[in-house]
Amino acid sequence: MSEQLRIILIIIVSVSIFGLLVFVFVKNYIRNKINYYLRDKNKKKSK
Repeated sequence: MSEQLRIILIIIVSVSIFGLLVFVFVKNYIRNKINYYLRDKNKKKSK
């Protein structure tokens, strides 16, 4: 395997892993915000 091809594959794998981590972080962040909003809304209703 040529050196350029190896470097390209390493970059693609690194970007893919980074993208997956960002996706998981953003998904969890949004889910936490929605849950917080729904809990807050339910507390106001029950008062």
